[in-house]
Amino acid sequence: MGFLAFLLLGLIAGSIAKLILPGRQNGGWFSTLILGVVGAMLGGWLGSVLFNAPLEEFFSIQTWLVAIGGSLIVLLIYGALVTSRRP
Repeated sequence: MGFLAFLLLGLIAGSIAKLILPGRQNGGWFSTLILGVVGAMLGGWLGSVLFNAPLEEFFSIQTWLVAIGGSLIVLLIYGALVTSRRP
């Protein structure tokens, strides 16, 4: 998968993860892109280690599920860190 396709995958996976999680998450499209790309990388790594399901092709359902799952994990961690810093 190319670099631009990976960025697009991260942006869409991050957006879907934000839609799935309840509540109001702060940040715009750039933070969604960053968290989505980090989540896609985490999901690809976890998928390859645990299930032998790495990120392979852009139009593969396996790639999308792994990327969205990783983005959900990253958004949960990010939300826990941000809310714990607020007074």
